[in-house]
Amino acid sequence: MVSTPDEQQGHGGSATHDVTNQAPPLAPYDASDDTALLEGLRREGAGWAEADLRRLGRQAGSARAQEWADLANRYEPELRTHDRYGNRVDEVEFHPSWHHLMRTAIAEGLAASPWADDRPGAHVVRSAGGLVWGHTEAGHGCPTSMTYAAVPALRRQPELAKLYEPLLTSREYDPALREPTEKRGLLAGMGMTEKQGGSDVRTNTTAATPTAEPGVYTLRGHKWFTSAPMCDVFLVLAQAPGGLSCFLVPRVLPDGTRNTFRIQRLKDKLGNRSNASCEPEFDGTVSWLVGPEGQGVKTIIEMVNCTRLDCVMMSAALMRKSLVEAGHHARHRSAFGARLVDQPLMRNVLADLALESEAATTLTLRLAGAADRAIRGDAGEAAFRRIATAVSKYWVTKRGPAFTAEALECLGGNGYVEDSGMPRHYREAPLLSIWEGSGNVNALDVLRALSREPGTAEALFGEFALARGADARLDAAVTRLRTGLSEASPTTARRLVEQMALTLQASLLVRHAPPAIADAFCATRLGGDWGHAFGTLPQSAGLDAIVERALPGGGR
Repeated sequence: MVSTPDEQQGHGGSATHDVTNQAPPLAPYDASDDTALLEGLRREGAGWAEADLRRLGRQAGSARAQEWADLANRYEPELRTHDRYGNRVDEVEFHPSWHHLMRTAIAEGLAASPWADDRPGAHVVRSAGGLVWGHTEAGHGCPTSMTYAAVPALRRQPELAKLYEPLLTSREYDPALREPTEKRGLLAGMGMTEKQGGSDVRTNTTAATPTAEPGVYTLRGHKWFTSAPMCDVFLVLAQAPGGLSCFLVPRVLPDGTRNTFRIQRLKDKLGNRSNASCEPEFDGTVSWLVGPEGQGVKTIIEMVNCTRLDCVMMSAALMRKSLVEAGHHARHRSAFGARLVDQPLMRNVLADLALESEAATTLTLRLAGAADRAIRGDAGEAAFRRIATAVSKYWVTKRGPAFTAEALECLGGNGYVEDSGMPRHYREAPLLSIWEGSGNVNALDVLRALSREPGTAEALFGEFALARGADARLDAAVTRLRTGLSEASPTTARRLVEQMALTLQASLLVRHAPPAIADAFCATRLGGDWGHAFGTLPQSAGLDAIVERALPGGGR
């Protein structure tokens, strides 16, 4: 005879379905509850925005914002090439959660609004906001980053900047597809890479033909990877009679008709799936020249500085979010008679991750400060920004995949299921090393800067000198770097840039972080007292102090 459900439960309730020893939901939490972040914000001249950053942190960690992030990735964008009548429309439809995320990001100044803000530190505030709002999801950071980066490039053509910049710097999100000057705010994308070249943009074959109207060209070609195709305007590289040049391509022309921007397909990507990336085809597409003919790369170089900084920032945000998730799980999960957070080896892992996260956050804010001061005319900071951004882009984004994998492992099997959110972080991490030049491109760019712009090396070593004498391991690393520069070659570029990045991070931590943080970082990353995986800090490391500083609310 089969027993009834009541008989199966007995007097203990549904015993086989009781949930014990599992972490409660993390949300709501405060994504700005990060000591290193807040200290860096103040140090880089943007403490005036702390109250707003804390408010944004609470919003980012809210159950509602975390649900938006989940839904925007669960229900991916869909391409509609034609309407019901057969007319070509080339539109991408997004889940409402995507629009909620975008609306918040733009209202909070995470797109181009700092270019319209005269307050010192405005660009630092944007990066700090990205570190906090990045606790939601990364996909919508792509159009906000490109919009931010488009402004300095567009300023190469003042009449275009006068027309579009006030709308690009707006804090209003207006997703409707219509003539740009009729909108409350604009988003900008970029179309650089083509299938035969990738990062080697000088091999682009898209052709730009001048029209009878000065400054106006028509384009014909096929771009291989253009993200956020529902932006209002795009900066595109194409071959003009005078060489590779930069052009502004609006989706809708001044007369209200749609420009030719045929979306051939959306990319089926590893991660970043909330954000549409496409292959657009240009065929008689109307465009406006930005900067002189033949100077397309020179025109977009400032864009690259901006978007590379955002790659570092988004990697640091992803690290921090993954660490918070791992720490939350370890606090509530028990094994072998103790909570995971109290198990010595797990504490070593969390402390090691915390060191990496703090180093990435501190470096991000230093780069943002350099960008802010360079934009305001500081030549020394401009030189430092030039080399340090490329160095940081190479290293911090490289650390992301290993970091997220280790953080995921802290949750064990719970971290391997989609509901945990950790697989999404893991899939996202490699993108930031690929976007705006993969590792080899950035490493070789560092060598190029050192050979062609002598002031960059001076600026980097000037930064190191600020910590001279504070730690013998750091001083030794700086000496090794000087020797390494004299022997630099393309073959050893990665090794050299890695040493630069670690030395730069160590110098910042020695100057600004508590002794336990700086000592452990120098001992492991510079002194060699470390293994080949996270969780291999030496016995002497102050694990408790490191974890207590890193985890929201303390380490216990």
